[in-house]
Parts: sequence; structure tokens; C-alpha cells
Amino acid sequence: MTSSQSLRVWQLVAFDRYQLAQPRDFLTVATPGSGKTTFALTIAADLLHRGVVQRIVIVTPTEHLKAQWAHAAERIGIAIDPAMAGRGMLASDFQGFAVTYAGLAANPIAFRVRIERFRTLVILDEVHHAGDALAWGDAVQEACEPATRRLALTGTPFRSDDNPIPFVTYAPGHDGTVTSVADYSYGYGEALRDSVVRPVLFLAYSGQMRWRTRAGDEVAARLGEPLTKDITAQALRTALDPAGAWIPAVMVAANRRLDEVRRRVPDAAGLVIASDQVTARKYAETLASIAGEKPVLVLSDEPGSSARIDKFAAGKGKWMVAVRMVSEGVDIPRLSIGVYATTTATPLFFAQAVGRFVRARRKGETASIFVPSVPLLLALASDLERERDHVIGRAVKDEDDLFAAEAEMLAQAEQAESPSDQLGDFEALGSDARFDRVLYDGGEFGHEGVVSPGSDEELDFLGIPGLLEPAQVAELLRNARSKRASKSSKPIIVEPSAFERQGDLRRELNALVGAWHHRTGQPHGVTHSQLRSACGGPPSGQSTTAQLQERIDKIRSWAMRASG
Repeated sequence: MTSSQSLRVWQLVAFDRYQLAQPRDFLTVATPGSGKTTFALTIAADLLHRGVVQRIVIVTPTEHLKAQWAHAAERIGIAIDPAMAGRGMLASDFQGFAVTYAGLAANPIAFRVRIERFRTLVILDEVHHAGDALAWGDAVQEACEPATRRLALTGTPFRSDDNPIPFVTYAPGHDGTVTSVADYSYGYGEALRDSVVRPVLFLAYSGQMRWRTRAGDEVAARLGEPLTKDITAQALRTALDPAGAWIPAVMVAANRRLDEVRRRVPDAAGLVIASDQVTARKYAETLASIAGEKPVLVLSDEPGSSARIDKFAAGKGKWMVAVRMVSEGVDIPRLSIGVYATTTATPLFFAQAVGRFVRARRKGETASIFVPSVPLLLALASDLERERDHVIGRAVKDEDDLFAAEAEMLAQAEQAESPSDQLGDFEALGSDARFDRVLYDGGEFGHEGVVSPGSDEELDFLGIPGLLEPAQVAELLRNARSKRASKSSKPIIVEPSAFERQGDLRRELNALVGAWHHRTGQPHGVTHSQLRSACGGPPSGQSTTAQLQERIDKIRSWAMRASG
């Protein structure tokens, strides 16, 4: 096989680069949905055809992905056995086999023997999983070291720890860290411009939350307002409580958006990502009453999960509900609508989850993901096009340095879902949902004031057609904002209270710090520290209105000098 087969432009360029270098190790970083599997199998078919290798071994993160790889390989004439690991022997009519990282780690010596007996190409799918645990990384290193060729693939190269990924090259930095170096990268921004992936609309919902702490105190807070980390986490968990009003209201909106998309894309489908199996079952019950049909429920440790995913992918059903662990293994091109109903908020997991919805099938398809209006998730949504590499040795110097703090956030998310939460330490008392804003292409589009579910203002966004080019999406959002502005020719001016004024100033300051980061590359936390040094005063969460305004004026003066 040669590069003349039907490939996307990026796949052709990467294939030609591989052909020219003929390396033993090659790392490809390509956004989810862009076609990493096709690229890798093209390499495999070429190496088999030329006799460079005799066998293909594919290592995947999940059992479901083993079957997906086997089906994809069969379509181009490569016979891969996804069940060999359970039998221990490969039949003569197969050219290779697939195994999970966990399966490889169970007996790395046995797999090393199989790999070194033949000239072997090892394909490491989502290779960042090789750093999930020291045992997994050691197993990959041990088993795959004798391979003739190794092709590593990932759509999310950054990780939350300092475990190096085997067979990945790291370049030293001036600050003592080392950063992964890809042999070929193809990011979401490039894929969007090439119409390889869909444009993604993030629809954020806020609302008033009430809960009782373990100490018996009742707390009320508005989701999305400037809050402490603990209060934000508790407000988010209250919103995601299946017994509250937030989840049903958001599901109603998501189902209405899906119905709108299905007017032009009849087989479009939706996925709700839940935190755990108990919650997933309750979400499925709620969604069944809203959508008028029972959703497919996928729980990762139940028998038949892969078969249910495959059946849903090939069918025309509307909804699937799955626990958060299944997000990376789901490959359903017709997924267009998502509800991000999990407290897990690391950049790695968020990118993997979004990747389930961006695969383009036809020109102009759009994806819509409903998210809680919390600062971290909104920052991740706004920063979707940013490429990241795996950095080892980076210190977390400030709580505002979101991406450096991924390990801490993951630990907090897991702690928030621990069994103790189900034993009375935390009790959600009530919630409601309000449409907040749409995030798209780095911009925000929303309404002034409170927008009720089902209102005309909310429908402005839920009624966006399901087939639009990226530029058309942006134009439609801009026109909707202009239309609303023209309607409010006689605005009612309400003087904000002191705490509302402080909240507005904190948001304005954070937005300016974010803009300064995108302009200079300087981390958010460093900028906040410099502003405190220049203006004095406590952290922004404890600053007075005057202190916040002084910092806003100061960073604006920096921007003016930099522009002058």
C-alpha cells in the first residue's frame, strides 16, 4: 500500500514524513476524530507490504477499542485478532492482535516473547495511558522494547503526572522541565479549518444551588459566580444531583437542541456523561421521560457494553448515558449533542470527552455540548484549540495556573465522588437552571440578566441549524446578539449592589488576565502576583472594590504600553 490511497491532507503529509524518515519510533499527536486510526493502519499496511514487518500488535486503553481497531484493520485487508490475549495463541490466518494496556501489564514478559519472535510493528493507541501507572509504563517498556517499529498515537498528549511515557522523546527546557516532542502534530484548530472535525458550541447553564454541609450548615450560591474552590465544587455537585431541578432542565434543553439538529441530520444522537453508575441510571430514567424513548445505558464493567455501543452507533436512537470512564472508548460518529454531567474537570478528561462529538461525517455538521457554568469548565471550553505537550517536572506555583494543577484537580474530583459523599457528609437541597451563555471559537455569546429555561432567548441558541459551516455559526451568533441589543433600546438601569459590583470587577480582572496570557504566554497566576506586587493588597477574592479597580487599570496600562 502507498500514500496514493484516499487519505486526508494531514494524513498524507504525516505519511510522507514517516516514509522519508523510516524511524523506529514515531509519535503522532492528532485531535480526536481526525483519523489517527486510518493513518496508523496505512503505515502498517505499507510496512507489511514491503516486508519491513511481519506482525502488527495494537495496544489500546479499553476492550471496546480492540474490536474497533480489528474492524478498521479488516476494511483495509489486515486481519487483527482482538481476543488473542485470552487464548494465548494467534491463529495463522491473522497478521496480528490487539491487547489492552492492562492486559499487557498482566504478563509483559509473555508479550515481549511474542513481539521479539517476529519483526513487529507495535501501535500504541492513546499512548498517554502508558503513563497512567508505573506498572503500565514499565510493562510497555518491557514488552515493546524489541519491536522493529513503534508508532505512538494520541489526541491528548498532556498528562497529570510526572510519569514519562515510554518511547516518547522529551526535550529539556530552560526551567528544568522536559517536554514531549511529537514527530507530527495536527490540532483541533487545523482540523476545523480543514473541515475534518465539527465546530463545537458550548452551552453553559448556571442556576441557584442549595445544600447542607457535613457540619449541618445550609449554604446557597449561584453556579458560575466567583466562589471559593470548595463552594464551587459543592455547587457543581448540587447541580448534578439527579433529584434536583438543574439536570432535568438542562436535559430538556439538550433534547430540544437534538430535535432541532435531527431535522437536518436525522440520525444525530446525544450522549450524557455521568460521574458514576448510580447517577447514570437515574439520569437515564429522567431522560427517558423527557425524550419519549429509553436511552441506551452503558456501564463500563457490565457484560455486553461493547455490543450496546456498536448497536447504538449503527442505529438511529436518540440518547445514550454512560459513566465518565467510557468517554474515551466511545467512537460514535453520529454523536452531535453532549451533556457534560460529571465533576471530573481536568484538561485531559475534558479533551477526551469533547473528542467524542467532533468527528465530521458530512460538510457543515455542528456539535453542541451542554456544560455547567463553572469557571474551570468554561476556561477549558474557551481554550479548546490550544495544543499541549506532556511536561515533566513543572511546579504548581499558583492556584490560578489551571493546567499545571491538573493532578490536584483530578484528585479533588475523585475525592468529590468518594463513597463518603453518599453517607451523609453532603446533602443537596435544591437547584434550578438558567441559560448563561454560548462559548464558540474563543468568544462568548449570551444575554444580559436571567434567562429562564424554555424562553425565547434560550431558543435563539437551541434553534441553531444542525448543518452550518464554522463561519456561518459565528455569523449567526453575532447576528443573534445584535438583534437582542437592538430590542433593548430603552434599557432599564439597575444599580448593582456592592457584592455584585465586586463580582463584576473580579470577572473583568480575570478576563483581562486571560487576554494578557494569550498575548504574552505568561501564566495567569504570575500575572495576578505581579498585579498584587504593583498595587498591593490581598488576593483578588479578598480585595476591595477599589483594589480590584486599581489592578484593572494597571493591567490596561501594561496593554497600552505593549501596543504603543
